[in-house]
Amino acid sequence: MKAKDIMARQVVTLSPGNSVSHAARILLDHHISGAPVIDDENTLVGILTEGDLLRRTELGSNLRADLATQEGTESFIRSHSWRVDDVMTPRVVTIGENMPVGEIARLFETNKIKRVPVMRGERLAGIVSRADLLFCIAESRPERIAKGDQALRTSIAARLRDMLGTAITQPTVSVIEGAVHLWGSVRTDIERQAIRVVIEGVPGVKGIDDHMLCVGSAEADELRAPAPQGQ
Repeated sequence: MKAKDIMARQVVTLSPGNSVSHAARILLDHHISGAPVIDDENTLVGILTEGDLLRRTELGSNLRADLATQEGTESFIRSHSWRVDDVMTPRVVTIGENMPVGEIARLFETNKIKRVPVMRGERLAGIVSRADLLFCIAESRPERIAKGDQALRTSIAARLRDMLGTAITQPTVSVIEGAVHLWGSVRTDIERQAIRVVIEGVPGVKGIDDHMLCVGSAEADELRAPAPQGQ
């Protein structure tokens, strides 16, 4: 899925000249925690979120700003001004309509944000929030189950290779009537958990029987337990 598949197209927006109290009322009325700020030319100029309003004087904030510094002066303006354009975050992270949802999720995590405007050229086309990403999870469908032990073993090996790469030593895998047997060694229990998580995500796996040894980093490169007969 991409941004255009999950974004909200009817976007609640604010104007730079709106009062802060009016903006807060709009957020409350629409049950949202932030909104893009659009000027008279329909250009995105910022975003106002709950986080921008936490140090407002209306909340009884008694923090004294150091007006001798630029940072202190800016803090004073943001806490006292009645205009949205003085309080909003002007530097907005934006995305295009074709950005995959996986990249959007990473963008949210990296920038510590909860929503991102979606742009079509220079115009606002929609907005994606964290809640929209839940849609992808809720609407996900299981993959087709690999039939037969050999097919399942092949799927497991491919999934381990694709998801873990060379960062974690691949275990020797045996599959008997859908039950997965693991042999070999890991350096830590965290590596063991990572392998388990990958295998549990493969459709058709009925259970995991873990025979792997947990050893130190040096020993892990040397130990290789043989697989039992029968694949």
